[in-house]
Amino acid sequence: MNVPKKFRDLIHDIDQPLFLITTALFIFGLLNIVTASSQASVLKYNASLYGFFYKQLLFLIAGLCIFIFLLYEPTKRYRFWGLLSFLGVTGLMTYLTLFGSYNKGSLNWIRVGFFSIQPSEFAKPVMIMCLSILFELFYKKLRTKNQNHYDMIGMILLVGCLFPIFVFFQKDLGTMTILFLIFVSMFLASPILRIDKLKTIALGVILILCASSILIAKTGHLLTKTQLSRFDFFDPCADYESGGYQICNGFIAINDGGLFGVGIGNSKQVSYIPESHTDSVFAIIAEEYGFLKATVIFIAYIVILYRILKLSMRANTIRGRYICFGVAVYIFLHIIVNLGGLFGVMPLTGVPLPFLSYGGSFTLSLIAALGMVQRVHIETQNQRINV
Repeated sequence: MNVPKKFRDLIHDIDQPLFLITTALFIFGLLNIVTASSQASVLKYNASLYGFFYKQLLFLIAGLCIFIFLLYEPTKRYRFWGLLSFLGVTGLMTYLTLFGSYNKGSLNWIRVGFFSIQPSEFAKPVMIMCLSILFELFYKKLRTKNQNHYDMIGMILLVGCLFPIFVFFQKDLGTMTILFLIFVSMFLASPILRIDKLKTIALGVILILCASSILIAKTGHLLTKTQLSRFDFFDPCADYESGGYQICNGFIAINDGGLFGVGIGNSKQVSYIPESHTDSVFAIIAEEYGFLKATVIFIAYIVILYRILKLSMRANTIRGRYICFGVAVYIFLHIIVNLGGLFGVMPLTGVPLPFLSYGGSFTLSLIAALGMVQRVHIETQNQRINV
């Protein structure tokens, strides 16, 4: 087959609005990293002014390769890729838990040459893929009444809970919360009968209470002091010198931006917000561009989520429906947890903002998730929908 022609056909069949908006956000995020990271790159890391820009550009190029591969790869082969990636991420997280070293209170990074990878970020699209495959594989049996479903539900629970448990012991509260909520959302939307869901939830609550009691009895605490301090977020400026420093300076940046912003490259708070190119990047954007221009980002997020959920409802396979639904939940949770922490309505947990924050592992994972969504749309466009 003519590969260039096939590629043109694939590009023609993808969801064009979703592709254009996500591409525009990735490019905007890349350009914004220059101003948000320049001081940290030079003063803290003694690197080039464009150090983080070039790194993020490499991640985007690598992500584009993954995206193109996923456009070509039929979702019916996700059983193979799901198993392989599940075992791979499990192996990385096991290695990290046993042999990793703590960084800023968390055990979540593996150094690979010039770069660091975060296996827990890869766990998110992998878990979405694997759960979607299991929901399709067990669909008819799970919908059949008067049949024992415990073995199938047990397998679903294993896939959905293994990664959050790993991340809990790695003390990354934000990532654990997102992984757990992705699983809960997909579980509630799953084809599992309502009575089985209720029984599973009740059992889960009992197990969590028992495990928490054992952990408290053994260690004297459930969360570390650092994790507990993140819950004191109601008046961050009153605790400026310790826990509220980052959030309070984020408030100042957003307030200084006003309606129209101080101008590109004129941010003052970039000097005071730690790692402003990562989880606090929106504060710098709001300061430089102002509230009115920053609102465009929220509109773009709404359109992206709407398009993905629409693709979920139109998908011609069960796995496709749940892949799109899981990715929508994944992106939504990152937006809510990041901006909720920045605006001081929930703990600041270091979760990146989709498309805009610097971060290789998250960027690759997000692009892979979008690649799966676009592949689902391609198959929906080219196949007769079977209900």
